Amino acid sequence: MKYDIEKQHAKGKLHAIERINELLDADSFVEIYSGVKHSCVNFGMENKSVPYDGVITGFGTIGGRQVALYAQDFTIQGGSLGKLHGEKIADITAKAIEVRCPIIGINDSGGARIQEGINALAGYGEIFQQNVRASGYIPQISIIAGPCAGGAVYSPGLTDFICTVDKISLMFITGPKVVKTAMFLDISEEDLGGSIVHSRKSGVAHLRFETEKSCFEQIKKLLDYIPHFYGDTPKTKPVFFDNVKINEIGTILPVRSIQGYDIRRIIDCLIDSDSFFEIQAEFAQNIVIGLALLEGSTIGIVANQPACLGGILNCDASDKAARFIRYCDAFNIPLLTLADIPGFIPGPDEEQKGIIRHGAKLIYAYAEATVPKVTIVIRKAYGGAYIAMCSKHLGADFVFAWPTAEIAVMGAEGAVQILFPKDIQNDPEGNFAKQKIQEYKTLFMQPETAAERGYITEVIEPGKSRAKIASCFAFLSTKTATRALNKKHGNIPL
Repeated sequence: MKYDIEKQHAKGKLHAIERINELLDADSFVEIYSGVKHSCVNFGMENKSVPYDGVITGFGTIGGRQVALYAQDFTIQGGSLGKLHGEKIADITAKAIEVRCPIIGINDSGGARIQEGINALAGYGEIFQQNVRASGYIPQISIIAGPCAGGAVYSPGLTDFICTVDKISLMFITGPKVVKTAMFLDISEEDLGGSIVHSRKSGVAHLRFETEKSCFEQIKKLLDYIPHFYGDTPKTKPVFFDNVKINEIGTILPVRSIQGYDIRRIIDCLIDSDSFFEIQAEFAQNIVIGLALLEGSTIGIVANQPACLGGILNCDASDKAARFIRYCDAFNIPLLTLADIPGFIPGPDEEQKGIIRHGAKLIYAYAEATVPKVTIVIRKAYGGAYIAMCSKHLGADFVFAWPTAEIAVMGAEGAVQILFPKDIQNDPEGNFAKQKIQEYKTLFMQPETAAERGYITEVIEPGKSRAKIASCFAFLSTKTATRALNKKHGNIPL
């Protein structure tokens, strides 16, 4: 097969076949349906040759394990999707489901092949159907390696991980020309749907890279962390851990309880060395999610980030965490939650965006998850957010708290203001307020209070956290959970 590689290089992009070869183990790719040709006879298409209908499909190995994949070829009719093009993608996805291996899609297309009309739309529909069938059964990874517009965006949107590359990835429902016609707004393709937009603002992209090659390398790494099908268990990796971090973890928290710090420092002291694979790092930075190794086995981590907005929960953070929790639960990846949460964000902006609905997604995701769940309350957990961050009440198997943790309906200062407004007003020197604040902390906020009622499994020293977590996940490794109610499925507040 002769490929027009230089045409792609002129655009600063790799060709579809080069992308496949970069991603797969050497000489492992097997192409299928290379002889497919379109059957369109409208608008001069009957005279056009469209080799392999503009998309290369097949299978191969990454690190010795089977994967299926497709790569759209922009040099062939702009990578446009016609009926057979869509059927090829749907077919390789269906084959991946049958074989139980990951499916990787490399998207680089001008969109629907207009000359084929509704037949092109039928092609998209068949792909979407297979995306939904595959969801939660095999990993689906999308690489946006060029334009991806119109209906084409919904196939990546249905997959588990969307990867973008700077200066070449574009995703939007309608392009700049349509936006200008409909809204009289001039906007560039990059500003409308470039990699940075979807990594930082929309949250559509999960991973962003500077180059295609770095993208492919990190996908290989990602595949090492995750099961390759529902029921699969990733191989245990060698354990590397610097024992110095056991003592270091106790020095991270600032003296002042309202001061920020980077939760990644605590994560780094709990997991195997250099094993944190963060996801959606640039979006909703007030919460941190990612995969990691603990004693050589994969876990998922959800952690409030006090370095951004004090770690408070808003709409985007709730969505980000909820989706990741559901992914981990679907593939039986144990969940570690690190809670340092002052509450859900107040005010009209988030209320009008639907913080109630979005926060409910997080609660639903945790309550529904049946994988092993371990939570550590690091510093504070207030109000409904305490419940939402995988408390015992939502089914956490074990909940630990550090000695300095505060667990309460709200902070002491705010509680006293509500309980004793007149007394505080009549005490300008503030002695009464100080006394009541201390009383409130003693009576209601100490972790021992929650432990007495069985809401906390144990109050532990920071340096013992890694050992406790590892022991708990080892104990829970054979956990089975059955849902008592006979129903089709719940109704998550989407």
